[in-house]
Amino acid sequence: MNDTALSAAEAQQDIADEFAFFSDWSERYQYLIDLGRKLPEFPESLKREEFRVHGCQSQVWLVPEGDAACMRFRAISDSAIVSGLIALVLRVYSGRSAQEILDTEPSYIEAIGLAKHLSPTRSNGLVAMLKTLKGYAAEALADVA
Repeated sequence: MNDTALSAAEAQQDIADEFAFFSDWSERYQYLIDLGRKLPEFPESLKREEFRVHGCQSQVWLVPEGDAACMRFRAISDSAIVSGLIALVLRVYSGRSAQEILDTEPSYIEAIGLAKHLSPTRSNGLVAMLKTLKGYAAEALADVA
């Protein structure tokens, strides 16, 4: 899913370029839904409270793997659009070092106009997802220190 040959900044630029291709938001929402459908299989056994992202209206689970040198994430939602948002988050952040995760601001959100087109509850959920992901990165760095 994530081409780690790309930097986080390049991944964000690719996302912006892809979304620029669509002329309206109904097409962009459909693309988000399609991205969410392509998420890898997520085992039921990982749908545990400890991995649930709080602050999302829909159910979201985010599971960290790896260490501070290279963190990978698996995630899923019971919402089609939120699953698409997860796919974008994973493209930017999964397969990166904990430090790069902490240093990378999600500029693609503004670049593709997501901030203006998400409902307040989905925006809050996206913020909660990013906060949780960065929290995992901070924990991984703390474990090294």
